[in-house]
Amino acid sequence: MTHITGNTYIDALIGLIPIAFVFFSMLKLRMPSYVASPVALAVSAALAAAVWKMPLGLIPGAIAEGVMLGLFPIVWVVFSAILAYNISLESGAMEKLKRLLMSISPDRRVLVLILAFAFGGFLEAAAGFGTAVAIPAGMMVAIGFEPVFATVVCLVANTIPVAFGVVGIPVITLAAVTGLPLHDLTVFTALQLLPFVILLPLLLLLLVAKSIRGLRGVVMLSIFAGLAFAAGQTLVAWMAGPELAAFAGSLLSLAVIVIWCRIWPVKPANNKESTALSLEKTDVSIEKNHTAGAFQACSPYILILALVLITRLIPGLAFLGKKPLTMEYMFYNGADAKPTQFALLTNPGTILFIAAIIGGFIQGLQLRTILLMIVKTFKQIAKTIITVLSIVSLAKVMGFSGMVNSIAGGIASLTGRYFPLFSPFIGAFGTFLTGSDTSSNVLFGELQRQTAVAIHSDPSWLAAANASGATAGKMISPQSIAIASSATGLKASEGQILSLTVRYSLVSVALLGLIVFVFGK
Repeated sequence: MTHITGNTYIDALIGLIPIAFVFFSMLKLRMPSYVASPVALAVSAALAAAVWKMPLGLIPGAIAEGVMLGLFPIVWVVFSAILAYNISLESGAMEKLKRLLMSISPDRRVLVLILAFAFGGFLEAAAGFGTAVAIPAGMMVAIGFEPVFATVVCLVANTIPVAFGVVGIPVITLAAVTGLPLHDLTVFTALQLLPFVILLPLLLLLLVAKSIRGLRGVVMLSIFAGLAFAAGQTLVAWMAGPELAAFAGSLLSLAVIVIWCRIWPVKPANNKESTALSLEKTDVSIEKNHTAGAFQACSPYILILALVLITRLIPGLAFLGKKPLTMEYMFYNGADAKPTQFALLTNPGTILFIAAIIGGFIQGLQLRTILLMIVKTFKQIAKTIITVLSIVSLAKVMGFSGMVNSIAGGIASLTGRYFPLFSPFIGAFGTFLTGSDTSSNVLFGELQRQTAVAIHSDPSWLAAANASGATAGKMISPQSIAIASSATGLKASEGQILSLTVRYSLVSVALLGLIVFVFGK
Protein backbone atom coordinates (compact mmCIF):
# COMPACT_ATOMS: atom_id res chain seq x y z
CA MET A 1 0.00 0.00 0.00
CA THR A 2 1.26 3.49 -0.86
CA HIS A 3 1.84 5.64 2.21
CA ILE A 4 0.53 9.16 1.75
CA THR A 5 2.27 10.76 4.73
CA GLY A 6 4.91 8.12 5.24
CA ASN A 7 3.01 6.54 8.13
CA THR A 8 0.16 4.03 7.77
CA TYR A 9 -1.56 5.08 10.99
CA ILE A 10 -1.45 8.80 10.24
CA ASP A 11 -2.90 8.07 6.80
CA ALA A 12 -5.76 6.22 8.44
CA LEU A 13 -6.43 8.97 10.98
CA ILE A 14 -6.52 11.68 8.32
CA GLY A 15 -8.81 9.51 6.20
CA LEU A 16 -11.24 9.24 9.12
CA ILE A 17 -11.72 13.01 9.36
CA PRO A 18 -14.85 13.19 7.13
CA ILE A 19 -16.46 10.30 9.02
CA ALA A 20 -15.53 11.76 12.39
CA PHE A 21 -17.08 15.03 11.29
CA VAL A 22 -20.39 13.33 10.48
CA PHE A 23 -20.49 11.68 13.92
CA PHE A 24 -19.44 14.83 15.78
CA SER A 25 -21.79 17.17 13.95
CA MET A 26 -24.82 14.90 14.38
CA LEU A 27 -24.15 13.73 17.94
CA LYS A 28 -22.67 16.83 19.55
CA LEU A 29 -23.74 19.75 17.40
CA ARG A 30 -27.17 18.22 16.69
CA MET A 31 -26.68 19.20 13.07
CA PRO A 32 -29.23 17.60 10.72
CA SER A 33 -27.77 15.06 8.33
CA TYR A 34 -28.78 17.04 5.25
CA VAL A 35 -26.43 19.81 6.46
CA ALA A 36 -23.64 17.65 7.90
CA SER A 37 -23.38 15.33 4.90
CA PRO A 38 -22.64 17.96 2.20
CA VAL A 39 -20.04 19.55 4.47
CA ALA A 40 -18.40 16.14 5.02
CA LEU A 41 -18.41 15.63 1.24
CA ALA A 42 -16.59 18.94 0.77
CA VAL A 43 -14.05 17.93 3.45
CA SER A 44 -13.44 14.57 1.79
CA ALA A 45 -12.93 16.22 -1.61
CA ALA A 46 -10.43 18.68 -0.12
CA LEU A 47 -8.49 15.88 1.59
CA ALA A 48 -8.57 13.74 -1.56
CA ALA A 49 -6.98 16.54 -3.55
CA ALA A 50 -4.58 17.94 -0.95
CA VAL A 51 -3.39 14.79 0.84
CA TRP A 52 -4.11 11.87 -1.50
CA LYS A 53 -3.20 13.95 -4.58
CA MET A 54 -6.32 12.98 -6.46
CA PRO A 55 -6.38 15.00 -9.72
CA LEU A 56 -8.91 17.83 -9.44
CA GLY A 57 -10.39 16.86 -12.79
CA LEU A 58 -11.40 13.44 -11.45
CA ILE A 59 -13.26 14.64 -8.36
CA PRO A 60 -16.38 15.87 -10.24
CA GLY A 61 -16.64 12.49 -11.98
CA ALA A 62 -16.47 10.67 -8.65
CA ILE A 63 -19.16 12.94 -7.20
CA ALA A 64 -21.32 12.54 -10.33
CA GLU A 65 -21.14 8.75 -10.03
CA GLY A 66 -22.12 9.03 -6.38
CA VAL A 67 -25.04 11.31 -7.20
CA MET A 68 -26.36 8.97 -9.88
CA LEU A 69 -25.98 5.89 -7.69
CA GLY A 70 -27.68 7.80 -4.88
CA LEU A 71 -30.57 8.73 -7.14
CA PHE A 72 -30.85 5.36 -8.81
CA PRO A 73 -31.51 3.05 -7.06
CA ILE A 74 -31.37 4.41 -3.48
CA VAL A 75 -33.53 7.55 -3.69
CA TRP A 76 -35.78 5.83 -6.24
CA VAL A 77 -36.36 2.95 -3.83
CA VAL A 78 -36.98 5.23 -0.85
CA PHE A 79 -39.38 7.41 -2.85
CA SER A 80 -41.34 4.41 -4.10
CA ALA A 81 -41.48 2.80 -0.65
CA ILE A 82 -42.83 5.91 1.04
CA LEU A 83 -45.19 6.47 -1.90
CA ALA A 84 -46.67 3.01 -1.30
CA TYR A 85 -47.12 3.91 2.36
CA ASN A 86 -48.72 7.31 1.59
CA ILE A 87 -51.10 5.74 -0.93
CA SER A 88 -52.15 3.18 1.68
CA LEU A 89 -52.81 5.98 4.16
CA GLU A 90 -54.83 8.01 1.68
CA SER A 91 -56.94 5.06 0.53
CA GLY A 92 -57.71 3.89 4.05
CA ALA A 93 -55.89 0.61 3.41
CA MET A 94 -53.55 1.34 6.30
CA GLU A 95 -56.55 1.40 8.61
CA LYS A 96 -57.61 -2.01 7.30
CA LEU A 97 -54.08 -3.34 7.70
CA LYS A 98 -54.03 -1.88 11.20
CA ARG A 99 -57.20 -3.80 12.06
CA LEU A 100 -55.79 -6.95 10.50
CA LEU A 101 -52.58 -6.71 12.51
CA MET A 102 -54.36 -5.92 15.75
CA SER A 103 -56.69 -8.86 15.18
CA ILE A 104 -53.57 -11.02 15.52
CA SER A 105 -52.75 -9.33 18.81
CA PRO A 106 -53.33 -5.84 20.21
CA ASP A 107 -50.21 -6.20 22.36
CA ARG A 108 -47.53 -3.70 21.31
CA ARG A 109 -44.78 -6.28 21.97
CA VAL A 110 -46.27 -8.70 19.45
CA LEU A 111 -46.81 -5.90 16.93
CA VAL A 112 -43.12 -5.01 17.15
CA LEU A 113 -42.22 -8.61 16.31
CA ILE A 114 -44.65 -8.61 13.39
CA LEU A 115 -43.80 -5.21 11.90
CA ALA A 116 -40.16 -4.46 12.74
CA PHE A 117 -38.78 -8.02 12.78
CA ALA A 118 -40.77 -10.26 10.43
CA PHE A 119 -42.38 -7.80 8.00
CA GLY A 120 -39.26 -5.63 8.03
CA GLY A 121 -37.17 -8.68 7.18
CA PHE A 122 -39.46 -9.46 4.27
CA LEU A 123 -39.15 -5.92 2.90
CA GLU A 124 -35.36 -6.07 3.21
CA ALA A 125 -35.35 -9.35 1.28
CA ALA A 126 -37.67 -7.93 -1.38
CA ALA A 127 -36.41 -4.41 -1.92
CA GLY A 128 -33.79 -3.25 0.59
CA PHE A 129 -32.38 0.29 0.35
CA GLY A 130 -34.29 1.63 3.34
CA THR A 131 -37.74 0.14 2.68
CA ALA A 132 -37.41 -2.21 5.66
CA VAL A 133 -37.07 0.83 7.92
CA ALA A 134 -39.30 3.38 6.20
CA ILE A 135 -42.43 1.29 5.74
CA PRO A 136 -42.59 -0.55 9.13
CA ALA A 137 -41.64 2.61 11.06
CA GLY A 138 -44.32 4.61 9.27
CA MET A 139 -46.89 1.89 9.95
CA MET A 140 -45.94 1.76 13.62
CA VAL A 141 -46.45 5.50 13.99
CA ALA A 142 -49.81 5.22 12.21
CA ILE A 143 -50.87 2.49 14.65
CA GLY A 144 -49.90 4.59 17.66
CA PHE A 145 -46.24 4.03 18.52
CA GLU A 146 -44.14 7.00 19.59
CA PRO A 147 -42.11 8.17 16.53
CA VAL A 148 -38.60 8.07 18.05
CA PHE A 149 -39.21 4.61 19.46
CA ALA A 150 -40.64 3.33 16.18
CA THR A 151 -37.62 4.68 14.30
CA VAL A 152 -35.04 3.20 16.69
CA VAL A 153 -36.67 -0.22 16.96
CA CYS A 154 -36.96 -0.54 13.17
CA LEU A 155 -33.33 0.50 12.69
CA VAL A 156 -32.19 -2.10 15.24
CA ALA A 157 -34.40 -4.75 13.64
CA ASN A 158 -33.10 -3.97 10.15
CA THR A 159 -29.77 -5.70 10.65
CA ILE A 160 -29.90 -9.49 10.35
CA PRO A 161 -31.66 -9.73 6.95
CA VAL A 162 -29.44 -7.04 5.40
CA ALA A 163 -26.68 -9.50 4.43
CA PHE A 164 -29.17 -11.35 2.19
CA GLY A 165 -31.26 -8.32 1.26
CA VAL A 166 -32.54 -7.45 -2.22
CA VAL A 167 -32.61 -11.12 -3.24
CA GLY A 168 -29.10 -11.89 -1.96
CA ILE A 169 -27.29 -9.15 -3.89
CA PRO A 170 -24.76 -8.28 -1.10
CA VAL A 171 -23.31 -11.80 -0.91
CA ILE A 172 -23.51 -12.34 -4.67
CA THR A 173 -21.58 -9.09 -5.15
CA LEU A 174 -19.03 -10.14 -2.52
CA ALA A 175 -18.34 -13.34 -4.44
CA ALA A 176 -17.92 -11.39 -7.68
CA VAL A 177 -15.53 -8.87 -6.09
CA THR A 178 -13.32 -11.41 -4.30
CA GLY A 179 -13.52 -14.41 -6.63
CA LEU A 180 -14.32 -16.62 -3.63
CA PRO A 181 -16.92 -19.45 -3.77
CA LEU A 182 -20.46 -18.11 -3.47
CA HIS A 183 -21.64 -21.14 -1.48
CA ASP A 184 -18.90 -20.74 1.14
CA LEU A 185 -19.57 -17.02 1.54
CA THR A 186 -23.31 -17.62 1.81
CA VAL A 187 -23.03 -20.36 4.43
CA PHE A 188 -20.37 -18.58 6.49
CA THR A 189 -22.39 -15.35 6.56
CA ALA A 190 -25.50 -17.23 7.70
CA LEU A 191 -23.57 -19.08 10.41
CA GLN A 192 -21.92 -15.92 11.76
CA LEU A 193 -25.32 -14.24 12.04
CA LEU A 194 -27.09 -17.27 13.53
CA PRO A 195 -26.93 -16.33 17.26
CA PHE A 196 -27.94 -12.74 16.50
CA VAL A 197 -31.01 -13.88 14.55
CA ILE A 198 -32.21 -15.89 17.53
CA LEU A 199 -31.60 -13.16 20.10
CA LEU A 200 -32.74 -10.11 18.12
CA PRO A 201 -36.50 -10.56 18.83
CA LEU A 202 -35.77 -10.68 22.56
CA LEU A 203 -33.76 -7.44 22.30
CA LEU A 204 -36.61 -5.76 20.44
CA LEU A 205 -39.07 -6.81 23.14
CA LEU A 206 -36.76 -5.43 25.81
CA LEU A 207 -36.81 -2.11 23.97
CA VAL A 208 -40.63 -2.19 24.16
CA ALA A 209 -41.05 -3.47 27.70
CA LYS A 210 -38.07 -1.57 29.19
CA SER A 211 -37.70 -4.24 31.87
CA ILE A 212 -37.36 -8.00 32.29
CA ARG A 213 -40.74 -8.03 34.05
CA GLY A 214 -42.35 -6.57 30.94
CA LEU A 215 -41.36 -9.68 28.95
CA ARG A 216 -43.87 -11.84 30.81
CA GLY A 217 -45.91 -13.88 28.37
CA VAL A 218 -43.77 -13.23 25.27
CA VAL A 219 -40.36 -14.76 26.00
CA MET A 220 -41.12 -18.11 24.37
CA LEU A 221 -42.82 -16.38 21.44
CA SER A 222 -39.72 -14.26 20.81
CA ILE A 223 -37.45 -17.31 21.02
CA PHE A 224 -39.52 -19.28 18.55
CA ALA A 225 -39.82 -16.27 16.22
CA GLY A 226 -36.02 -15.97 16.24
CA LEU A 227 -35.51 -19.70 15.78
CA ALA A 228 -37.93 -19.74 12.85
CA PHE A 229 -36.09 -16.88 11.14
CA ALA A 230 -32.73 -18.51 11.86
CA ALA A 231 -33.86 -21.90 10.57
CA GLY A 232 -35.41 -20.52 7.40
CA GLN A 233 -32.52 -18.22 6.54
CA THR A 234 -29.70 -20.62 7.41
CA LEU A 235 -31.16 -23.74 5.79
CA VAL A 236 -32.11 -21.96 2.58
CA ALA A 237 -28.70 -20.26 2.46
CA TRP A 238 -27.03 -23.65 2.87
CA MET A 239 -29.20 -25.58 0.43
CA ALA A 240 -30.31 -23.05 -2.20
CA GLY A 241 -28.04 -20.01 -2.01
CA PRO A 242 -28.44 -16.37 -0.93
CA GLU A 243 -31.33 -15.26 -3.14
CA LEU A 244 -34.24 -16.47 -1.01
CA ALA A 245 -32.57 -16.86 2.39
CA ALA A 246 -34.02 -13.72 4.02
CA PHE A 247 -37.38 -14.34 2.31
CA ALA A 248 -37.59 -17.77 3.89
CA GLY A 249 -36.53 -16.57 7.32
CA SER A 250 -38.89 -13.62 7.50
CA LEU A 251 -41.97 -15.42 6.15
CA LEU A 252 -41.42 -18.47 8.37
CA SER A 253 -41.01 -16.22 11.39
CA LEU A 254 -44.19 -14.30 10.52
CA ALA A 255 -46.10 -17.56 10.17
CA VAL A 256 -44.86 -18.77 13.57
CA ILE A 257 -45.90 -15.49 15.24
CA VAL A 258 -49.39 -15.59 13.74
CA ILE A 259 -49.98 -19.27 14.50
CA TRP A 260 -48.64 -18.86 18.06
CA CYS A 261 -50.98 -15.94 18.75
CA ARG A 262 -53.95 -17.89 17.41
CA ILE A 263 -53.23 -20.91 19.63
CA TRP A 264 -51.84 -19.09 22.67
CA PRO A 265 -53.08 -15.47 22.64
CA VAL A 266 -50.64 -13.15 24.37
CA LYS A 267 -52.06 -11.72 27.57
CA PRO A 268 -51.16 -8.11 28.42
CA ALA A 269 -48.39 -7.87 31.00
CA ASN A 270 -48.89 -6.10 34.30
CA ASN A 271 -47.03 -3.19 32.86
CA LYS A 272 -48.83 -0.13 31.51
CA GLU A 273 -46.04 0.54 29.05
CA SER A 274 -46.53 -2.78 27.30
CA THR A 275 -50.30 -2.34 26.84
CA ALA A 276 -50.51 1.41 26.25
CA LEU A 277 -50.96 0.95 22.50
CA SER A 278 -54.19 -1.01 22.70
CA LEU A 279 -55.69 0.87 25.67
CA GLU A 280 -54.70 4.48 25.09
CA LYS A 281 -53.20 5.24 21.71
CA THR A 282 -55.66 3.78 19.29
CA ASP A 283 -59.41 3.59 19.00
CA VAL A 284 -59.36 0.76 16.47
CA SER A 285 -62.09 -1.75 17.24
CA ILE A 286 -60.66 -5.24 17.34
CA GLU A 287 -62.45 -7.90 15.37
CA LYS A 288 -60.90 -11.31 15.69
CA ASN A 289 -62.22 -12.53 12.39
CA HIS A 290 -61.85 -9.26 10.50
CA THR A 291 -60.39 -10.17 7.11
CA ALA A 292 -62.53 -8.02 4.82
CA GLY A 293 -60.34 -5.83 2.69
CA ALA A 294 -57.19 -7.72 3.69
CA PHE A 295 -56.16 -8.26 0.08
CA GLN A 296 -56.64 -4.58 -0.74
CA ALA A 297 -54.64 -3.53 2.31
CA CYS A 298 -51.79 -5.91 1.53
CA SER A 299 -51.91 -5.59 -2.26
CA PRO A 300 -48.76 -3.44 -2.68
CA TYR A 301 -46.70 -5.88 -0.60
CA ILE A 302 -48.17 -8.95 -2.30
CA LEU A 303 -47.28 -7.35 -5.63
CA ILE A 304 -43.73 -6.61 -4.44
CA LEU A 305 -43.15 -10.28 -3.60
CA ALA A 306 -44.76 -11.45 -6.84
CA LEU A 307 -42.78 -9.06 -9.04
CA VAL A 308 -39.49 -9.85 -7.29
CA LEU A 309 -40.00 -13.59 -7.72
CA ILE A 310 -41.12 -13.21 -11.34
CA THR A 311 -38.24 -10.97 -12.41
CA ARG A 312 -35.55 -12.82 -10.46
CA LEU A 313 -36.46 -16.48 -10.79
CA ILE A 314 -38.00 -16.94 -14.25
CA PRO A 315 -35.11 -17.55 -16.69
CA GLY A 316 -37.12 -16.39 -19.70
CA LEU A 317 -37.31 -12.88 -18.22
CA ALA A 318 -33.55 -12.48 -17.86
CA PHE A 319 -33.64 -10.04 -20.81
CA LEU A 320 -35.30 -7.47 -18.50
CA GLY A 321 -31.95 -6.99 -16.77
CA LYS A 322 -29.92 -6.61 -19.97
CA LYS A 323 -29.42 -3.93 -22.62
CA PRO A 324 -31.29 -1.91 -23.79
CA LEU A 325 -33.31 -2.19 -20.56
CA THR A 326 -30.11 -1.72 -18.57
CA MET A 327 -28.17 1.48 -19.20
CA GLU A 328 -24.54 2.20 -18.40
CA TYR A 329 -22.39 5.30 -18.35
CA MET A 330 -18.79 6.12 -17.44
CA PHE A 331 -18.87 8.97 -14.92
CA TYR A 332 -15.41 8.46 -13.42
CA ASN A 333 -12.41 8.12 -15.75
CA GLY A 334 -9.59 7.42 -13.33
CA ALA A 335 -7.61 4.22 -12.75
CA ASP A 336 -9.68 1.01 -12.61
CA ALA A 337 -12.79 2.93 -13.63
CA LYS A 338 -15.82 0.93 -14.70
CA PRO A 339 -19.09 2.07 -16.27
CA THR A 340 -21.99 2.44 -13.88
CA GLN A 341 -25.02 0.32 -14.76
CA PHE A 342 -28.65 1.21 -14.17
CA ALA A 343 -31.31 -1.49 -14.48
CA LEU A 344 -34.54 0.19 -15.53
CA LEU A 345 -37.19 -2.49 -15.00
CA THR A 346 -35.63 -4.94 -12.54
CA ASN A 347 -34.49 -2.20 -10.18
CA PRO A 348 -36.10 -2.55 -6.72
CA GLY A 349 -37.35 1.02 -6.94
CA THR A 350 -39.16 0.33 -10.21
CA ILE A 351 -40.73 -2.80 -8.75
CA LEU A 352 -41.86 -0.85 -5.69
CA PHE A 353 -43.22 2.02 -7.80
CA ILE A 354 -45.23 -0.32 -10.03
CA ALA A 355 -46.56 -2.14 -6.94
CA ALA A 356 -47.48 1.17 -5.30
CA ILE A 357 -49.38 2.50 -8.33
CA ILE A 358 -51.23 -0.75 -9.07
CA GLY A 359 -51.92 -1.14 -5.36
CA GLY A 360 -53.38 2.37 -5.28
CA PHE A 361 -55.82 1.52 -8.07
CA ILE A 362 -56.74 -1.75 -6.33
CA GLN A 363 -57.39 0.25 -3.17
CA GLY A 364 -59.83 2.49 -5.07
CA LEU A 365 -57.84 5.69 -5.63
CA GLN A 366 -58.25 7.85 -8.73
CA LEU A 367 -55.28 8.80 -10.94
CA ARG A 368 -55.46 12.43 -9.80
CA THR A 369 -55.16 11.39 -6.15
CA ILE A 370 -52.19 9.13 -6.89
CA LEU A 371 -50.46 12.01 -8.70
CA LEU A 372 -51.01 14.22 -5.65
CA MET A 373 -49.46 11.49 -3.49
CA ILE A 374 -46.42 11.45 -5.77
CA VAL A 375 -45.94 15.21 -5.27
CA LYS A 376 -46.49 14.88 -1.52
CA THR A 377 -43.92 12.09 -1.26
CA PHE A 378 -41.28 14.07 -3.14
CA LYS A 379 -41.71 17.02 -0.79
CA GLN A 380 -41.55 14.66 2.18
CA ILE A 381 -38.16 13.21 1.26
CA ALA A 382 -36.50 16.32 -0.22
CA LYS A 383 -34.02 16.70 2.65
CA THR A 384 -33.39 12.95 2.73
CA ILE A 385 -32.34 13.16 -0.92
CA ILE A 386 -29.63 15.67 0.01
CA THR A 387 -28.28 13.34 2.70
CA VAL A 388 -28.28 10.25 0.50
CA LEU A 389 -26.63 11.93 -2.48
CA SER A 390 -23.96 13.52 -0.29
CA ILE A 391 -23.08 10.34 1.59
CA VAL A 392 -22.85 8.14 -1.51
CA SER A 393 -20.75 10.80 -3.25
CA LEU A 394 -18.51 11.02 -0.18
CA ALA A 395 -18.03 7.25 -0.32
CA LYS A 396 -17.08 7.42 -3.99
CA VAL A 397 -14.54 10.21 -3.42
CA MET A 398 -13.00 8.36 -0.49
CA GLY A 399 -12.93 5.10 -2.43
CA PHE A 400 -11.47 6.42 -5.68
CA SER A 401 -8.88 8.61 -3.95
CA GLY A 402 -7.52 5.74 -1.82
CA MET A 403 -8.73 7.11 1.51
CA VAL A 404 -10.80 4.00 2.22
CA ASN A 405 -7.86 1.69 1.62
CA SER A 406 -5.69 3.83 3.88
CA ILE A 407 -8.22 3.55 6.71
CA ALA A 408 -8.68 -0.19 6.34
CA GLY A 409 -4.95 -0.75 5.87
CA GLY A 410 -4.20 1.12 9.07
CA ILE A 411 -6.60 -1.12 10.98
CA ALA A 412 -5.07 -4.26 9.45
CA SER A 413 -1.53 -3.15 10.25
CA LEU A 414 -2.43 -2.27 13.81
CA THR A 415 -4.24 -5.51 14.60
CA GLY A 416 -2.04 -8.14 12.87
CA ARG A 417 -3.10 -11.72 13.65
CA TYR A 418 -5.93 -10.32 15.77
CA PHE A 419 -7.42 -8.79 12.66
CA PRO A 420 -10.44 -11.19 12.70
CA LEU A 421 -11.60 -9.47 15.90
CA PHE A 422 -11.87 -6.23 13.94
CA SER A 423 -12.87 -7.62 10.55
CA PRO A 424 -16.62 -7.08 11.16
CA PHE A 425 -15.87 -3.50 12.22
CA ILE A 426 -14.56 -2.78 8.72
CA GLY A 427 -17.77 -4.13 7.23
CA ALA A 428 -19.84 -2.00 9.63
CA PHE A 429 -17.73 1.03 8.76
CA GLY A 430 -18.43 0.44 5.08
CA THR A 431 -22.19 0.33 5.66
CA PHE A 432 -22.07 3.40 7.86
CA LEU A 433 -20.29 5.19 5.05
CA THR A 434 -22.42 3.99 2.14
CA GLY A 435 -25.70 2.87 3.71
CA SER A 436 -25.43 -0.45 1.87
CA ASP A 437 -24.10 -3.92 2.72
CA THR A 438 -23.48 -4.40 -0.99
CA SER A 439 -21.38 -1.24 -1.24
CA SER A 440 -19.46 -2.19 1.88
CA ASN A 441 -18.59 -5.52 0.26
CA VAL A 442 -17.46 -3.72 -2.89
CA LEU A 443 -15.26 -1.37 -0.86
CA PHE A 444 -13.69 -3.85 1.54
CA GLY A 445 -14.30 -7.40 0.29
CA GLU A 446 -10.98 -7.69 -1.51
CA LEU A 447 -9.11 -6.10 1.41
CA GLN A 448 -10.58 -8.75 3.74
CA ARG A 449 -9.49 -11.52 1.35
CA GLN A 450 -5.95 -10.18 0.98
CA THR A 451 -5.54 -9.66 4.73
CA ALA A 452 -6.80 -13.21 5.41
CA VAL A 453 -4.15 -14.61 3.07
CA ALA A 454 -1.45 -12.51 4.76
CA ILE A 455 -2.32 -13.77 8.26
CA HIS A 456 -2.97 -17.37 7.06
CA SER A 457 -6.68 -17.29 7.82
CA ASP A 458 -9.59 -18.56 5.71
CA PRO A 459 -10.35 -15.86 3.08
CA SER A 460 -13.99 -16.89 2.75
CA TRP A 461 -14.54 -16.70 6.51
CA LEU A 462 -13.13 -13.15 6.79
CA ALA A 463 -14.82 -11.95 3.61
CA ALA A 464 -18.11 -13.25 5.04
CA ALA A 465 -17.33 -11.28 8.22
CA ASN A 466 -17.43 -8.14 6.12
CA ALA A 467 -20.99 -8.95 5.00
CA SER A 468 -22.12 -9.89 8.51
CA GLY A 469 -20.39 -6.94 10.15
CA ALA A 470 -22.00 -4.65 7.61
CA THR A 471 -25.40 -5.52 9.06
CA ALA A 472 -24.49 -3.81 12.34
CA GLY A 473 -23.46 -0.63 10.54
CA LYS A 474 -26.84 -0.35 8.85
CA MET A 475 -28.59 0.98 11.95
CA ILE A 476 -26.18 3.93 12.34
CA SER A 477 -25.81 4.89 8.69
CA PRO A 478 -26.84 8.52 8.12
CA GLN A 479 -28.74 7.32 5.06
CA SER A 480 -30.78 4.81 7.06
CA ILE A 481 -31.47 7.34 9.80
CA ALA A 482 -32.50 9.98 7.27
CA ILE A 483 -34.84 7.54 5.53
CA ALA A 484 -36.42 6.44 8.81
CA SER A 485 -36.78 10.04 9.96
CA SER A 486 -38.58 10.96 6.75
CA ALA A 487 -41.06 8.14 7.25
CA THR A 488 -41.82 9.12 10.86
CA GLY A 489 -41.60 12.91 10.61
CA LEU A 490 -38.48 13.23 12.75
CA LYS A 491 -36.18 15.21 10.46
CA ALA A 492 -34.88 17.26 13.41
CA SER A 493 -34.15 14.26 15.65
CA GLU A 494 -31.50 12.41 13.67
CA GLY A 495 -28.73 13.07 16.20
CA GLN A 496 -30.89 11.70 19.00
CA ILE A 497 -31.67 8.59 16.95
CA LEU A 498 -27.98 8.03 16.17
CA SER A 499 -27.06 8.33 19.86
CA LEU A 500 -29.65 5.66 20.70
CA THR A 501 -28.66 3.18 17.99
CA VAL A 502 -24.87 3.50 18.12
CA ARG A 503 -24.63 1.53 21.38
CA TYR A 504 -26.40 -1.48 19.87
CA SER A 505 -24.23 -1.29 16.78
CA LEU A 506 -20.99 -1.29 18.76
CA VAL A 507 -22.06 -4.22 20.96
CA SER A 508 -23.14 -6.22 17.90
CA VAL A 509 -19.84 -5.61 16.10
CA ALA A 510 -17.82 -6.54 19.20
CA LEU A 511 -19.72 -9.80 19.73
CA LEU A 512 -19.50 -10.66 16.06
CA GLY A 513 -15.76 -10.02 16.17
CA LEU A 514 -15.42 -12.56 18.97
CA ILE A 515 -17.35 -15.13 16.95
CA VAL A 516 -15.22 -14.52 13.85
CA PHE A 517 -12.00 -14.72 15.87
CA VAL A 518 -12.88 -17.79 17.96
CA PHE A 519 -14.39 -19.89 15.18
CA GLY A 520 -12.13 -18.71 12.36
CA LYS A 521 -9.67 -21.00 10.62
